[in-house]
Amino acid sequence: MFTGLVEELGIVLAREDDDGATRLRIGAPSVAAELGRGESVAVAGVCLTVTDHDDAGFVADVVPETLRRSTLGSVGVGTRVNLERAVPVGGRLGGHVVQGHVDGVGRLRARRPGPRWDDVEIDLPADLSRYVVVKGSIAVEGVSLTVAATGQDRFRVSLVPTTLAATTLGDLHPGAPVNLEVDVLAKYVERLVGS
Repeated sequence: MFTGLVEELGIVLAREDDDGATRLRIGAPSVAAELGRGESVAVAGVCLTVTDHDDAGFVADVVPETLRRSTLGSVGVGTRVNLERAVPVGGRLGGHVVQGHVDGVGRLRARRPGPRWDDVEIDLPADLSRYVVVKGSIAVEGVSLTVAATGQDRFRVSLVPTTLAATTLGDLHPGAPVNLEVDVLAKYVERLVGS
């Protein structure tokens, strides 16, 4: 489990494609210093398992299903990615419950700079719109955000200065694809009520 609070901006150092799957080497000295083999790391909001690591970074395998359902299918060497280690038992939950299971890929529709923040509008797949509510939580590229407004096929969030500086969201331009994870609690409620 994750919280959607990015710990470090990593960089893809190598990408090795093999038989439909991919192996990524990510430069991340801060995160890697405390990683062990088999641990989970959210990479751009996608939960990956560490297969190898050293002081400079870590390696993770990405299966075809994940490549199809997330933006990791198109990352290349030099791409910056948001990173978060899994929350330890008893750790602080500063964002919201994030699983690292991407529900879909959205596109940045518009960006409006404010005095000290940016308002960002993101298109989302139609099948996810029922899970997105005003004042609810959503993870965008692994970043926990509060929904400010919704539409049938989009939502709006405000990015504070810390988010703009400490995550990849500050660099995104209209048309950019983003990993989306809706609030897992909404999906469970829907399942329980529908039973």
